[in-house]
Amino acid sequence: MVLEVALIDVLPGHEDAFAAAYAEGHPVLAGATGCRSVRMTRGIESPTRFVLLVEWDSVEAHEDNFRATERFEQWRALIGPHFAGPPVVEHFLDVPA
Repeated sequence: MVLEVALIDVLPGHEDAFAAAYAEGHPVLAGATGCRSVRMTRGIESPTRFVLLVEWDSVEAHEDNFRATERFEQWRALIGPHFAGPPVVEHFLDVPA
């Protein structure tokens, strides 16, 4: 399992519209092959900052089954207009205890 972490800063005043766009687009992202879970969080100290957490089967599942498809275009069309800048996206692996 790979965790995608996306730091998303939205335009001031767009927080509620962004959250509504996320709710509308959630099934588009969550329905991608290899997507295990999707969660969006919002900053308390920085309310225009959101963190998207997506569990994927692999980096390839994210890149090939979502980013390279029409699903990504739909997703980005919904949430993209609210971005203050490009999201910072990285992938992470669990560290064994």
